Amino acid sequence: MTTTVTTTSAGQYLADTATLIGRSVRLTRRDADTLLMSIVLPVMLMLLFVFVFGGAVEIDGTTGRTGYVTFVVPGIILLCVGYGAATTAMSVAKDMHEGMVDRLQTLPIRSSSVLTGHVVASVARNVLATVIVVAAAFVCGFRPTATAAEWLAAAGLLLLYVLALSWLAAALGLLAGSVESASILSFFMLFLPYLSSAFVPTDTMPAVLRGFSDHQPVTPIIDTVRGLLTGTAIGSSAVLAVAWSVGLLLVGFTAAALLFRRRTRR
Repeated sequence: MTTTVTTTSAGQYLADTATLIGRSVRLTRRDADTLLMSIVLPVMLMLLFVFVFGGAVEIDGTTGRTGYVTFVVPGIILLCVGYGAATTAMSVAKDMHEGMVDRLQTLPIRSSSVLTGHVVASVARNVLATVIVVAAAFVCGFRPTATAAEWLAAAGLLLLYVLALSWLAAALGLLAGSVESASILSFFMLFLPYLSSAFVPTDTMPAVLRGFSDHQPVTPIIDTVRGLLTGTAIGSSAVLAVAWSVGLLLVGFTAAALLFRRRTRR
């Protein structure tokens, strides 16, 4: 009997989650602001960095847009993920403050599935945005040297980071007092790539700023993806990248679960 109940419960949870994933994906398609922030804006930023700054930035002793676009693509991808996660925080906050979760609690459906729906939609949105950014990068002169295995490894690391950041964004959305404050709380997701090795090597930065840039989660992830795609040295960055991503995932998921339980407690 216990097995039957558990199986039914698991099946119901999967069905509820699938329904709310579909809802989140439909909302994304209809929200022009979300599409602009998570897809169009990162591409525009890449074009800005490549064509405005690319001719002046020195990478490995040389200047030129072709070399710079190859250097900058991993950073643009993580910047893209940050914008996507910020919209997830705002979507979760909107559902909490506009009564969506309250309505779900009156129905025979797991209200916590709404979080999973937002996270899965965030991952799907970021995967699409990453594909578009990489395609645009190829048009701009991006020339990676990665093998199929290295592409898969880079994609796996990025997927892990996207999942971690999406759960962290969901937790921030639950913590926020409004949609506007969710936007403010998620600001660091947008800002961290600028203080990393995304756009310039960290050894060109002042000592204090370099110390911060070298010891925050974005830099080892960018360095690992860059190394996998272009053949630059990775060193210990791969271990640090996985450790940071797994740590952020555990923190984000746990915080989201606890905050949701507290917010929906009657």
